[in-house]
Amino acid sequence: MKNRLIIDAHLDLAMNAIEWNRDLRLPLAEIRKSEMHMPDKPDRGKGTVCLPELRKGKIGIVVATQLARYSPPDSALAGWNSPQQAWAMTQAQLAWYREMEALGEMKQITNRTELDQMVDLWNDDTQPDAGKPIGYLLNLEGADSLVDVSYLEKAHAYGLRALGLSHFGPGRYAPGTKTEGPISPLGMDLLKVMEQYQMILDLTHLTDQGFEQALESYGGPVWASHHNVRKIVPNQRQLTDDQIKRLVERGAVIGGMLDCWAMDIRFIDTISDPWQLDIRLEQLVDHWDHICQLAGDCRHVAIGSDLDGIFGTEQSPWDMNSIADLQKYEEILDRRGYTSQDIDNIFHGNWLRFLRNALPV
Repeated sequence: MKNRLIIDAHLDLAMNAIEWNRDLRLPLAEIRKSEMHMPDKPDRGKGTVCLPELRKGKIGIVVATQLARYSPPDSALAGWNSPQQAWAMTQAQLAWYREMEALGEMKQITNRTELDQMVDLWNDDTQPDAGKPIGYLLNLEGADSLVDVSYLEKAHAYGLRALGLSHFGPGRYAPGTKTEGPISPLGMDLLKVMEQYQMILDLTHLTDQGFEQALESYGGPVWASHHNVRKIVPNQRQLTDDQIKRLVERGAVIGGMLDCWAMDIRFIDTISDPWQLDIRLEQLVDHWDHICQLAGDCRHVAIGSDLDGIFGTEQSPWDMNSIADLQKYEEILDRRGYTSQDIDNIFHGNWLRFLRNALPV
């Protein structure tokens, strides 16, 4: 059985390449071996993502992030000491994507035509997948690095097409995960400019108050690139049933994520073990099922794995060795009663429908 095309709507590729100093062109075994004795980060030697594994799993199109937090002097969270430094880091990340393009490893998607060309390429069985570039659409995860609202013009010019106002903790434009409070005045100004460009607003990481504000004030396309269900994992990071219904009404798609703490409430970062808790790939289908029941169809769920988003196999389902194992969802979904068309929609069709409506021609 040949692999189906997969679109993954959330991967921190450039952050891993630059801050983890990973050459993502290398085979996964080589990357892991090179890191085995590095003590600086908890996921050293345990990564799941590299360009060869993306191709192996026919994950031909991804939403790839730029990510750099500003951390004021009193913040407990790691980050950059000024918005200008954060901006500089996002530009270093952009430079990495450009280098991958120069080598033929990746190809940026900024409009509908480029999207369709990349879909055609990955559906062309006359060419081996191992030689195809990974198509990527840029998403800024957390707006802290935009020194001021005028920087959005620069970002849009280099191809930024999606943006989330917040990440973890306090933010210059909006507070994020594990905090409370409204979008800042600066964030509300940014939403107005985003709407002029008809950019995709990523609602992931917003507070409940910020989520409501964003939906009420933003008239452009919205999605939740990597979000699970609060009914199953009852913490603020996940979506409530009401939020899910609101997203469905707006035609949004919700990407299911594979960070164990977002899949199973028992999991505690840096303490729990996925194998001991028997956290498997299939548990994400419980989250998808819940969303599909609320929506009445399977048109609003997809993949936004967040794999290697500051974690590796130590915080991923135990039956997943690499991102290529996303293909296992075909058998899992089939066993759970999803049709072949449903599986195509979850693997790529729902994101494609959304992006063809959201992107410029």
